[in-house]
Amino acid sequence: MSARQVEPQISAVHPRETTALFGHGEAEAALLNAYRSGRIPHAWLIGGAAGIGKATLAYRMARFVLTHRNPLAPDVQRAETLWVDPSDPVARHVSAGAHGGLLTLQRTHNDKGVLRTVITVDETRETISFFGSTAAVDGWRVCIVDTVDELNPNAANALLKILEEPPRQSLFLLVSHQPARVLPTILSRCRKLPLRPLATGDVMRAAAEAARLEADDPALAEAAEAAEGSVARALTLMGGDALKLQQRTAALLASLPRVDPRELHALGDALGGSDRVALAAFIDSVDRWVAERLRGSDPNANLARLARLAEVWEKINGAARDTADYNLERKPLVFSVFGLLAEATG
Repeated sequence: MSARQVEPQISAVHPRETTALFGHGEAEAALLNAYRSGRIPHAWLIGGAAGIGKATLAYRMARFVLTHRNPLAPDVQRAETLWVDPSDPVARHVSAGAHGGLLTLQRTHNDKGVLRTVITVDETRETISFFGSTAAVDGWRVCIVDTVDELNPNAANALLKILEEPPRQSLFLLVSHQPARVLPTILSRCRKLPLRPLATGDVMRAAAEAARLEADDPALAEAAEAAEGSVARALTLMGGDALKLQQRTAALLASLPRVDPRELHALGDALGGSDRVALAAFIDSVDRWVAERLRGSDPNANLARLARLAEVWEKINGAARDTADYNLERKPLVFSVFGLLAEATG
């Protein structure tokens, strides 16, 4: 789903527990060099496609800063990467989500156990008390927002207020799958750090590391080849069924605006009643298909049609979130998605 990372089919460690980083050496060097200059920007927007390592880089930076509090210290000046020994007490506390100098803003569950679709304003206001406290830990405080795309409007405004007047020794690492859609007022207060999709070899190594797989697993190689630079997508496609479903969806998308209803029924059946992985693979295919058409559109094309396609994309992702969060039937979603796309492209 475009506003969030696709769900892996294979259990993977959380980015805060991941000690290896693949394929983003330039971005890592940019963070390291800025930190040891002693004049690091207080807020960074780490942007790029879902599942390519943005959160992994954010936690890697947080570990380094919380471990090495003095950016001008000799060991920092000699450092070649942001790596921190996993046995270091700071690394262990970050991995456990228990470090007093790190706050993570992300979607949480409501009182009924349902994952919220947004990050709320009350959660975002935690940053005020977090940065105002001095008892928990001295030195740097780091806030990771994963993702800034999921802040509701009030939450985004609450974050903006603290970005406008950042506390001393504060560092904000904002993860975004869609940086172009972040509020301009937030963008203007961040240093942009775009990440590119990973090479296939890096996807294989990162997926193997994250999910404790063999790097030469043939199924992993096939999934990585089809993942378009995303580790999360490769893990979703592992096992073959999700990959086949994605290929089936792509074939139907290629037939738009005409689609055989029998094929839609078959696709709805293939999604199953509650398989979140299959649903993620389906929506991921639709997301990429729409994104490719918006990116590759002729500048002289009908702007009204492009606007309609973008509007439809929003509706599809909203319907997909509701279907996933409330475990709704998949087949009506399939017919709705293709009906909207046929109307927008016909």
